Amino acid sequence: MIGGGILKGMAVTAKNFVGSYFDEERLITIQYPEEKQQLPENYRNFPFLVHDGDDQHLGLRCVACQICEKECPPQCIYIVKSKDKKPDYTGKPQFYPATFDIDISVCMSCQICVEVCPFDAIKMDKVFELSRRERFDALLMRKDDLAKSNGYYHGIHPTEATEVDLRLAEAAAAKKKPAAPASSAPPAAVVAEKAASAAPAPPPPPAVT
Repeated sequence: MIGGGILKGMAVTAKNFVGSYFDEERLITIQYPEEKQQLPENYRNFPFLVHDGDDQHLGLRCVACQICEKECPPQCIYIVKSKDKKPDYTGKPQFYPATFDIDISVCMSCQICVEVCPFDAIKMDKVFELSRRERFDALLMRKDDLAKSNGYYHGIHPTEATEVDLRLAEAAAAKKKPAAPASSAPPAAVVAEKAASAAPAPPPPPAVT
């Protein structure tokens, strides 16, 4: 039937129009900014740095390995490694970023920085209201702006954050686990060799006349 697709589309429009008077789920338009849409858990918009504890400088997970800076497709991450070290979340002294900047005017929210980070130090935020009046320095998010607590991470991505905490706890426990003591028993090959050397030599064969 010619025009059947148009009629089906108009039927959907009419259904939503009439249903909006009776069902709140059919209300498509929200009164932004007074009302804000509830974003799904897997929504991502812009990276942030995770820190453990209350002090963002002491608890920052990032060790300035600069892998995210190298792998970033638009090259919008700028990192300067520190010259000294601080304890990480496991207590091991690590380097930290003296400078960690991200240019929000260049970032394309690809999440590659999150995927390549071996320390689960950078994650994706849900904040999308990032417009600025200025065009230059205000578009550069610095380390103090990017650092957010692990509690904040749990608030926006609870399932993912729980999995990350379990993985980090297992890694920390594996590092603290003492190595198995070396066995004092000699290897089986050494025992067999010693037994062979200690055994009496067999008698010579009889002479043939």
